[in-house]
Amino acid sequence: MQSSEPSDTDAGDRHRSRTRTTHQPDRPHRPRQPRQTRRVVAGTLGVVLTAAALTGCSTQAGDGIVTLDFFQFKPEAVKEFAQIITDFEAKNPDIRVVQNAVPDPDTAIRTLLVKNKVPDVLTLNVSGNYAELARACVFADLSKEPVAKTVNPAVQDIVQALGSCNPDGGSGPEVNAMPFASNASGIIYNPDIFREAGVAVPTTWDELIAAAKTFQDQGINPLYCTMKDAWTAGPAFVNIGGALMPKDFFTDLRAEGSDVSGGKVSFSKDFADATKQQVELFSYCQKDFASRDYNAGNAAFAKGESAMYLQGSYAIPAIRVTDPDAPIATFPYPVTNDPDKRIVVSGVDVGISIGRDTKHPAEAKRFLDYLMSPDVVNAYSKAQSTFSPLVDAAPNTDPALAGLEPYFSQGKIIGFIDHQIPASIPLTNLLQSMVITGDSKTFLRDLDSEWSKVAARSATAREGK
Repeated sequence: MQSSEPSDTDAGDRHRSRTRTTHQPDRPHRPRQPRQTRRVVAGTLGVVLTAAALTGCSTQAGDGIVTLDFFQFKPEAVKEFAQIITDFEAKNPDIRVVQNAVPDPDTAIRTLLVKNKVPDVLTLNVSGNYAELARACVFADLSKEPVAKTVNPAVQDIVQALGSCNPDGGSGPEVNAMPFASNASGIIYNPDIFREAGVAVPTTWDELIAAAKTFQDQGINPLYCTMKDAWTAGPAFVNIGGALMPKDFFTDLRAEGSDVSGGKVSFSKDFADATKQQVELFSYCQKDFASRDYNAGNAAFAKGESAMYLQGSYAIPAIRVTDPDAPIATFPYPVTNDPDKRIVVSGVDVGISIGRDTKHPAEAKRFLDYLMSPDVVNAYSKAQSTFSPLVDAAPNTDPALAGLEPYFSQGKIIGFIDHQIPASIPLTNLLQSMVITGDSKTFLRDLDSEWSKVAARSATAREGK
């Protein structure tokens, strides 16, 4: 465990020495047993945690200063969190926080679990991977913390829908993560190109396709697509599929077990229209879309090489790296021909959790309280182009987010549906193949098949066969 003694150097230098980080490419970031017998199923997490209590890497120095291990998964936010830590330590001189930033957080957290070393405080993308850990009771219950009352209920619902610890089926699901920053997935567009081409912002599906055709006729790339990175087909899928799928689709699908083909719902039955629309939309990508990656897409959009870009708000800071003054605006996917049915897909880009068995729960909660304070949350949201999850937060004033902000503020949001799909299903690869080939029927058939396989394995594991 790395720590350092106070010195006469400035706070920034101290934190640079106490922040462990490794470079990684840009990519955004989708019943508890009693403690003495708690374990995580190996088939779910890839690890087994036996009777030993989970312990973090925190320490208490001889001078009475407690050191907290802070697992931080976003490489692009290392500087922001370093400043947050500096300010927190100035107000809490009895606590030292070591930021641990890693290149592959999903793998890193599982490695820590293998070693029985859950960090004291963690930031995680609240996705399916987080949900597996939460359901395995790795994180503390934060439902009784005062900061829980400050969170927008619509945002907390997105977290809870993914799953949480429910010890012994007792008093109900816990709250295992506090939303710190939310993103929104819409269509990013260049308002200058729209204005020069005489195209209005689409409010219906037919208007969106008509706009794409108009740009194409004028020799403008309607969309810049980046299928070298398979995951970049996901934003369109979660928006179109999320808006069109039946209510309680995933609840019904899980209830069917492995008999997807004979059940009430299936991807083939209920996502046919959504996938056809996605294939149609991707037919307006630039010619080399299968060989371009996410970083290339951010740079190309910043340079004005397309009118629209199918990415979430998390891409905005990356676009501005190429051109800080790039013209950027957003609008929600108009999936149907009824403008009133537009919604925004939102995910908790950063959630904050506390290790269930941290040796320093009081200090960890003090750090949590500071992180969730309005000044800290709002400053981070401004720096990273995210939405504050706090119930009384002022609207985000970034002009690039103006087209999505009203939907977020009014709670007209749904969670990322891909977070409901087990990580063992190669969803992004299947999506990549679909949008490149245009074969949506094969995609749906394969997705049903993969879901059935996972359901069958899960049933076998539960039965102990």
